[in-house]
Amino acid sequence: MIDQLTVFLPNEPGTLAQLARVLGDNNIQMHALMVADTSDFGIVRIICDTPRKASRALAEEGFRAATTQVAAFEVQNVPGGLANVLEKLASVRLNVEYAYCASIGSRTIDVLKLTGAALEPSLVKAGLRDLDAADVYEPDAE
Repeated sequence: MIDQLTVFLPNEPGTLAQLARVLGDNNIQMHALMVADTSDFGIVRIICDTPRKASRALAEEGFRAATTQVAAFEVQNVPGGLANVLEKLASVRLNVEYAYCASIGSRTIDVLKLTGAALEPSLVKAGLRDLDAADVYEPDAE
């Protein structure tokens, strides 16, 4: 499991740019970004190298930010690569709430928010190994 940064933004021009500037000014590297919007606000999900530092930096600038645990899997960059992972998850009754992809280095990483009983034992049963922070980014030193 890895930490994902979730930020709630007003759905207004420039707010995403402000978020990106705060991260950049604090030397925080984004590896993946997903934005979902509603009429009033956006939900931004970020995989970055130092998620706790990023959360603090954003909070200091007035952003609502939190970290959440998500599963991350290295997926073969071939047709059907993601289908193979999703079928294994379905075979152990794990549900995908949301998902997005990232290219980190030369690897394709799929980030999934999963629900279901006994997550870790279910992943083992499915024959899947989810990545940890050290596999994806340099974890916070704290």
